[in-house]
Formats: sequence, C-alpha cells, structure tokens
Amino acid sequence: MAGLSNRSTLHRRLTAFVDWIATETATEDRIRTQADEIRNRIKGKATDDGLTVRSMPNSGSFAKRTGLRRHLQGESYVEGQDVDLPFVVSPKTKDDEAVDRLLDKFLAYAQASYPDTTRTKTKSSVRLRFVGTKLSYDLVPMLATPDPEEQILFRADGERRRTSVQKHISFVKSRTQASNVVAGRVKFNECVRLMKWWREFRVGSAGSLTKMPTFVVDLLSARAFDDQSVTDSYAETLARWFGSLANMVQKRTPVYFTDFVRPSVLPRATWVVLDPVNPENNAVSAWSGLMVDELAEWLGEGRDALHRAIAADLRGDDRASLDALVALFGSPFRHHCGDK
Repeated sequence: MAGLSNRSTLHRRLTAFVDWIATETATEDRIRTQADEIRNRIKGKATDDGLTVRSMPNSGSFAKRTGLRRHLQGESYVEGQDVDLPFVVSPKTKDDEAVDRLLDKFLAYAQASYPDTTRTKTKSSVRLRFVGTKLSYDLVPMLATPDPEEQILFRADGERRRTSVQKHISFVKSRTQASNVVAGRVKFNECVRLMKWWREFRVGSAGSLTKMPTFVVDLLSARAFDDQSVTDSYAETLARWFGSLANMVQKRTPVYFTDFVRPSVLPRATWVVLDPVNPENNAVSAWSGLMVDELAEWLGEGRDALHRAIAADLRGDDRASLDALVALFGSPFRHHCGDK
C-alpha cells in the first residue's frame, strides 16, 4: 500500500461516500429538538404518576455520532437514526420494578402525550413512530442504581443486566477523540459508519450469520482501532482493520477492553467479545462456530476487496477500483461516491 495518496480517486470516492452515509446536520437538529420534547413530556407524565425519573441520558448511535443515513434495502428500511431515549427510574415498590408494569406505564404516558402517534410495546421499550416520518423513538425504562452512571437494563429475554449508558458513549467518543490527533480526516466514528454500512450488505445473505448487532460492530471497530489506529486514507485504514479482524476472528482471539474494568476470568464460549462496561456480558455468547467462521470469511473478503481497490487505484484503473468498492459496500456506493 506504499504510495497510496489521500488525493487519489479512491480516497475522493470514499470521502464522498462517508459524507453521504452520515445523517444530515439539519436532520440531527430536528431529532435533537424532538427528542428533548419527548423526554420532557414523558417525564412530566411519569412525575404526575408518582414515578421518580432520576436521569434521561443520551444514548445510542445518535449520541455516539455513528448513526447512518436511513436507507432502503429490499423491502425494509435499515439502521437510520432511530433514537433510544432511556428513562432511569426509581419505582416506589418492588412490584413496580417489573418490566411489564413499567412498560405499561410508559405506554400510557406515551398515549397521553402523543394520542395521534403510533405506539408499540416491545419486550423492553415503547416505540413511538410519528406520522409522515420513518423515524422512531424508543422509550427505554431502566432501573436506577446507587451509582448515577450505572443502570439496570431490561433485556428482551427477561434478564436484568448492569450497564452504563454514559460509559458506553464515552467508550466510542474517546476513540473518536484519539483519532482526531492523527493527521488526515479519517476519524474513528466515520470508520464505524463504514463498518455498519458494510454489515447491512452482508447480513441476510445465504449463511448462518443472519444478524450482527450494532453493539458487536462497535466493539470490533474499537478493537481494530486500538490495534491499528487510523491512517490518512479510508481505504488503507479499513484494509488494516478488516485484515486484523479477519485474523482475530479466525483464530477465535478473545476481544476485551480495560477502559473501565479488567476482566478477571474469560467466559467459556465459542468466541468471546466482552462488554467493556460489564465483562460478564459476552456479546457473542449465542454464536455458533459456523457463525464465527462466516464472519471471518466476510472480513477476509472485505480485506481482499480493499486491496483490489487500492491496487487498481495505484495503477490508475478507476473502473476496477470502483467495482471492488461496490462489491464491498453495495450498489449505493456507485451512485454516492462523488463521480459525475
């Protein structure tokens, strides 16, 4: 990859695509304003009902600045800027701590606050979808703990899991800040967006790996950044990331971090990718060996596609370089890479 210029056609195309997959500033401003309004209305209803709301921290890809432009794939919209709105509460009684009871309360608060808005109760949230928009807001009740930066999260399977919204945001933002001191415009959060977009065009293809949570993408991106950092070009950065991760996944190398706590014992599982906030949470605990092997294969193919794109760019074959990137990121790349 010696000689790859950040002024090359390849870098220009990837830069244009990175700018396109990010959400527009105007959209983010509207989301922020509406999210604040929802928080205030729901908190008001909860307070009137006698439920103490301790905090409403910013959460998810919107807060991490890793969210994607909402886009249509097949028959459904994927990723986008759906917004999680945590409500950290202290119920008065143990009975009121039951997730079903809390969700029923929040469903009632949502109905009273937004009677004309579609409301859906999931296993761990209440989803609001406003008329005329594909955007949704998830009201996520969480239980307060003595530590204001730790919460108890209700999982869809009924488990209660210790977590920290604030620390998860800090985990991503600290790496974006570290990438800011590296020469060039390539930033950690932008690379996470590219990884998430790539994920959307691989998951659902024939094979055993039919779902790859955003949380896993965040953690693998963080591992790649910690090991490889970023360079002054997206192509070289991602080629290093994909190659490092392909080797790691193939060898079943455990992925863990020491930002907040050092794991004392690694769990026994096919593969281990630990939550940096709660090392008892293995994000891939349910993955089979076939799923791990498939991810390693995807990553290896991604590495090879990037090497083909780089080699073609260096010899001036812009068409071959573009074809390699379309194979990696899907047909939208061809239409949003800045080519006239």
